[in-house]
Amino acid sequence: MSRVEGELNSLEAKVAQVVTLCERLRAENIELRQNLARAQSDTQRLAEKVEGARAKVENLLTRLPE
Repeated sequence: MSRVEGELNSLEAKVAQVVTLCERLRAENIELRQNLARAQSDTQRLAEKVEGARAKVENLLTRLPE
């Protein structure tokens, strides 16, 4: 095998590593985006619950005798 062939083989191996890394990072990015969307949805749902609880407490406080 010539020196050029050896360099080409080495370059091919490095490109394959980069492709594998990109695929792994793409999959990880998709997973992270899904996790973020779930977390944002949970945060919104909890904020709505807190607001509902706050409104109930305020309503109860207006009913207390002074």
